[in-house]
Amino acid sequence: MSSTDQFFESKVLGHPSGLFVLFFTEMWERFSYYGMRALLIMFFTASLMDNGWGWPREYAYAIFGTYTSLVYLSTLLGGYFADKKIGFRYAVVIGALLMTLGHACMALETSFFIYTGLTLLVFGSGFFKPNMTSIISEMYKDHSEKKDGAYTIFYMGVNAGAFLGILLCGYLGEKVGWSYGFGLAGIFMLFGLLQFWFAQNIFGDVGKKPIKEEVSDEAVYEDGDKRNPFSKIQLAIAGLAGVLGLVWILNDPVSKISEGETNVLGFELFGLSGPSATILFAFLLFIGLLIYRLTKYSKVTRDRMLAVVFFAFITIFFWAIFEQAPGSLTIFARDYTERVLEGSAGMTFKVVNSFMTIIPLGIITWVLVKLFKQTFSKYGLSNIFLSLSFVIIWAIAIWMLAVEFQKDVTEVPASWFGILNSLFIITFAPLFSKWWESKYNPNANTKYAIGMFLLGLGMACVAIGASDIAPGAATASVSMIWLILVYLFHTLGELCVSPVALSYVSKLVPGRMIAFMFGIWYLAIAIGMKLAGVFGESSEAIAAEHGLSYFFWILTIIPVALGIFSIAFYPVIKRLMHGIR
Repeated sequence: MSSTDQFFESKVLGHPSGLFVLFFTEMWERFSYYGMRALLIMFFTASLMDNGWGWPREYAYAIFGTYTSLVYLSTLLGGYFADKKIGFRYAVVIGALLMTLGHACMALETSFFIYTGLTLLVFGSGFFKPNMTSIISEMYKDHSEKKDGAYTIFYMGVNAGAFLGILLCGYLGEKVGWSYGFGLAGIFMLFGLLQFWFAQNIFGDVGKKPIKEEVSDEAVYEDGDKRNPFSKIQLAIAGLAGVLGLVWILNDPVSKISEGETNVLGFELFGLSGPSATILFAFLLFIGLLIYRLTKYSKVTRDRMLAVVFFAFITIFFWAIFEQAPGSLTIFARDYTERVLEGSAGMTFKVVNSFMTIIPLGIITWVLVKLFKQTFSKYGLSNIFLSLSFVIIWAIAIWMLAVEFQKDVTEVPASWFGILNSLFIITFAPLFSKWWESKYNPNANTKYAIGMFLLGLGMACVAIGASDIAPGAATASVSMIWLILVYLFHTLGELCVSPVALSYVSKLVPGRMIAFMFGIWYLAIAIGMKLAGVFGESSEAIAAEHGLSYFFWILTIIPVALGIFSIAFYPVIKRLMHGIR
């Protein structure tokens, strides 16, 4: 009997019960993250009359880009502490607790508590995000044939949480009050924490404090590579690049919101502004260090890592454009989209929205009941907290639907469009999975190209929809269909890039280096997130001079060009991958 067979003694839908404890913990974390994220830019830019902060959109995009970027950068810190110091399990608990406190702060809405809340959410996500999947990996290490199914189930929990968080937090925030939306996100993060804490013994020894293993610097691995630890000077260079990057990321929104009064990079160097010179120097330091370290590996390892760097480069721009969803696309939904529906159109939306709410909740509740049957006798307190959370979520959902059915005129919340991403993922993920397993499975470059083309197609839809909006217009009444098409094509593009990307990192990189390369990968995503904010900021000046359509056409051309670039480089990348398909 292998060390992980014990987990399969208590099963739900053919998988260990512990997987579903993680499923619901992750679901509530994603509920809180996406629920808050859906409201953030609208809260900052809402007028004082609407209890917002009345910020210019440029300020909101700047702080949002910094926040989402830091969320991904903080995973490096959380992953390090989990791997070296406290273990995956306590990292998850610390992360969930910090996020609960962060949402509680944001519900108070004052400047001090909003900024404190965002800081807590950044560090909380860093401890939480990378370690849930690490627990799954450990649970299934002797059952690799079941791992794909486990991650599929877990991914459904991610999307179920995102769907419900955007739907309910978005509705409460827009229709009732911002603090209710932020507060609801915190309540369910707390429930996720409690149900995980009181059921943690279900994971046995998985995720406990790690035991340090001594490895000789002269060790040689099976592929012929010697161990290549970071020297003190390399660590110093990496640290300097990291500090400069963080200073730039943090200074960007602070200098804009303070209108230049607080600007630690308010200087010029070699004809470049302080921010430009700082981030360029940090980037050159990082690239130089990466190139130097690559020369220390065998040819096959080096080539495969170069292939990962190529895909990471394209990934930066994928997320920079995809993440317009909570930014410029949400503002487009709020200010430029016809969201008021009357008569049969309004009734159709109410019925469709009801089915979209009740059916997923019903399916998840069914899974919940199955978990209870397996675990209630041992983990009753965990199950009580979990069941209480579902009683509350059902009550809020039914109340929301009842309120809307009483209205003669329906106004679709601007945040509502964000749920389409999760809905489309749940719908189309099985089809893409079948495609990747068939004989028609395309190579990595082609998958990336398809993803980028679909991303461009989505932006082309909203560019066409915005074609009649005059430069500088504050409002418009564009049909909802264009935004629905954007989220459809962007989700299909995500299914070509996001899961595939993580798969290729694990295939191309030796096991001993996966943590390091995932760090590079999360750095690429973090850059993409900040770039999304930069793109959003530029939309204001471009829209004022040329019109919104012009901005969205720019975001159409970029991914299409990168898709062509990916296909053109296929022969080179094929050689670098050395037989990995």
